[in-house]
Amino acid sequence: MPSTTVIILDEYPPPPAELLDALRLMDTEPVSRTLSQLLHDRPQTLPVADVLLAPAEADGESVRAAVRRLRRRAGAPIVVVWTVAAFTALEEHVRLGHDYLVPPFLPALVGARLHSCSERAGLGRTLREADARAELMGYEKELEIGREIQAGFLPESLPVPDGWEIDVCFRPARQVAGDFYDVFELSRGRRLAVVVADVCDKGVGAALFMALIRSLLRHTAENSGLQHLMAAGRTGGGRRTPVVGATPLLNAVTATNGYLTRNHLRQGYFATLFFGVLDPLTGSLVYINGGHNPPLLLSGSGDVPVPLNVTGPAVGVLPDCVYTLGYAQVNPGDTLFVFTDGVPEARCPDGAFLGDARVLELLAGPPVSGKDTVERMDRAVREHTGAAEQHDDVTMLALHRPRAARGPHADGAGRKVVA
Repeated sequence: MPSTTVIILDEYPPPPAELLDALRLMDTEPVSRTLSQLLHDRPQTLPVADVLLAPAEADGESVRAAVRRLRRRAGAPIVVVWTVAAFTALEEHVRLGHDYLVPPFLPALVGARLHSCSERAGLGRTLREADARAELMGYEKELEIGREIQAGFLPESLPVPDGWEIDVCFRPARQVAGDFYDVFELSRGRRLAVVVADVCDKGVGAALFMALIRSLLRHTAENSGLQHLMAAGRTGGGRRTPVVGATPLLNAVTATNGYLTRNHLRQGYFATLFFGVLDPLTGSLVYINGGHNPPLLLSGSGDVPVPLNVTGPAVGVLPDCVYTLGYAQVNPGDTLFVFTDGVPEARCPDGAFLGDARVLELLAGPPVSGKDTVERMDRAVREHTGAAEQHDDVTMLALHRPRAARGPHADGAGRKVVA
């Protein structure tokens, strides 16, 4: 007979000597516990067993409660109730579905009964494991469907203006992500919107809010028309010049923040984001940085990278907050590198972060191209992480303006790296 683990309840009259002798002659592993221990001990201290051997005098409902606790630990044992004379009590256990042993307690008879119980317990565990696998497969299928739906919210192709390159790396930590990026045209193609955002947390909840926030931002921006925002010009003299695309930018961010804080503040989800609007003809950029990692403007001359600092809080945190505009100029040879915190906070096996200083070190010198910048940083993140688990989503976007202008279909324009 294969090894059978037996829990013997020892707070009632002990099993008869003949029954104990039969157990000793078989390949069993008896452990003694009181019913109180089975009902109140910490779950991790409960024994794993095939059979729970109890006297007929034990309270049937209490035994069932103990079995339920053991089931949560590692599967329910088969209850075998023994008696010498308490047949009325035995009948109550039988009605509860418990097995039983009565004299004579001959080794062959006891062995056959316990062997049968062990096989039933094993079959029960197998069925529960099969159910768990089926449930897991169903869950994984749902996640895969969620991943496919989420992928539909990311742009299949990027609208790349003449004389520009856009490269993206997007690596979720799980099957669904809280990070997202978007690139789309505004003002009848006169401006290009670039968005990189990071919803707090990760997994399914973050992915749902990612889809909501992305949709709100794009819909509001695309439907804000051709309004101009009068902003202080850089020509001196206090003159005011129109900034095409600034109104859709402000409308999108403030409206999204307003919707989230009015309707979803209780859920506790928010998103940091960088939303820039580029004039492809001049390279001028107006942007809002809502609590996001400052993107880095990499100079074609190799100067120290310029961070595009925060201009307002994350969206979804503060009702009626104020967002201000930032301005930058992307000249020929420059690259705007936008990333989420999964890059500097990538962890190696001992838990150390890649760090902001290392990011700046890797980006030192004039950028060769957006593709080179993204691939260099992605390689550094992977090498730093090594065999460790990826703790956060990683998203990078490089907007590069080559010195020699190339058309949108030239090599290197609009590349995406999705892994």
